[in-house]
Amino acid sequence: MHDLRLIREAPEELDTGLTRRGAEPASAEILAVDQDRRAAQTDLQEMLQRRNEVSRQVGAVKQTGEDASTLIAEVQSLKKNIADTENTERDLANRLEMLLAGLPNLPNANTPDGADEADNVEVRSVGEKPSFDFSPMEHFDLGEALGLMDFELAARLSGARFVVLKGALARMERALGAFMLDLHTEEHGYTEVAPPVLVKEGALYNTGQLPKFSEDLFRTSDNYWLIPTAEVPLTNIPADKIMEASALPIRVTAWTSCFRSEAGSAGRDTRGMLRQHQFNKVEMVSVTHPDDSEAELERMTTCAEEVLKQLGIHYRVVALCAGDIGFGARQTFDIEAWIPGQSMYREVSSCSNCGDFQARRMKARFRTSGEKGTRFVHTLNGSGLAVGRTLIAIMENYQNSDGSITIPEALRPYMGGKSRIESIVGWCDDSTSN
Repeated sequence: MHDLRLIREAPEELDTGLTRRGAEPASAEILAVDQDRRAAQTDLQEMLQRRNEVSRQVGAVKQTGEDASTLIAEVQSLKKNIADTENTERDLANRLEMLLAGLPNLPNANTPDGADEADNVEVRSVGEKPSFDFSPMEHFDLGEALGLMDFELAARLSGARFVVLKGALARMERALGAFMLDLHTEEHGYTEVAPPVLVKEGALYNTGQLPKFSEDLFRTSDNYWLIPTAEVPLTNIPADKIMEASALPIRVTAWTSCFRSEAGSAGRDTRGMLRQHQFNKVEMVSVTHPDDSEAELERMTTCAEEVLKQLGIHYRVVALCAGDIGFGARQTFDIEAWIPGQSMYREVSSCSNCGDFQARRMKARFRTSGEKGTRFVHTLNGSGLAVGRTLIAIMENYQNSDGSITIPEALRPYMGGKSRIESIVGWCDDSTSN
């Protein structure tokens, strides 16, 4: 959410930021509605004062026994006009709220200019691409050949964009989540949280998914919403609170299932498990002092990178341009792992600084001892990492010519000491079913 006071003072800053994002200027419409609302508020105040004044005159006239009908008629007229003006002011306030709620965050000075992902800027590349003496397979071919990845069964159970993992691949997904949580809690200072995956509408409004992106979400019949990411419940932890500055930063992490309709992804990544309706992700969220959020973004990105470093996966860090950052972000770094089967990089983490954009929506503030008033906190979120996509990266980077998959050393303690994933035979092999 944007500060209306700042838009009044410097409307050109809003329009410049929106233009950088490829959006239309909005200050003129906002200020026009704001002016009409303020005029309605002024009219309302004047009518209330006049009603009180005339009501007193009615009482005085009645005490003298004179005719007060003219004054009484004016009071009745004022009551009607007051009710109409209250409705007008309320409608204008709602319209102003919707206009502001529909505006994305503005990119900061560190975000490069650009229209779309083609204009993103590589910040660094870490590690080396693996070399193979055979043609590397894509993850879905590997998983199906091993009998450990079943898209047909998932389609029968749930439809497209789902997968059933079996045996060692199911265990590796579980191992990855545990490994990531242990790393972030034991080495990076995050506190583990186990949040609900069903939330109220207000929680999604606070983080910016609503009202603009409702079609991307799943909703239950009794008005709960399935989270698209644990960013939603984690970021809402300080909602409607005033914290002491000494309590900042707050750093939390969670491993949850996430649910997305992928409404805008028709025809994209239809094979495999890169883009699914249900997936698992480890999320990191930080709540910081405004002066510290840019440094916290660098720290958070480094924490996410460490997962890939310990897994031995080649990756690059990309600074998203103004035209490609998410709705609530002012600056974003994507971490993209190398996927040999596709011979391309794919995002496994997106770390964003949202500034006070979400904090204003959820009224999350802090106060500093000895200072008057309160300020809005800054919020940040990042994947630490997307578990399914990291599983894909391991499968494709650690595949062997015989179709087996070597388990990265960092995961072996979570995999019962096993060093290799091989084909299985038994009930898990769907070809044996009747």
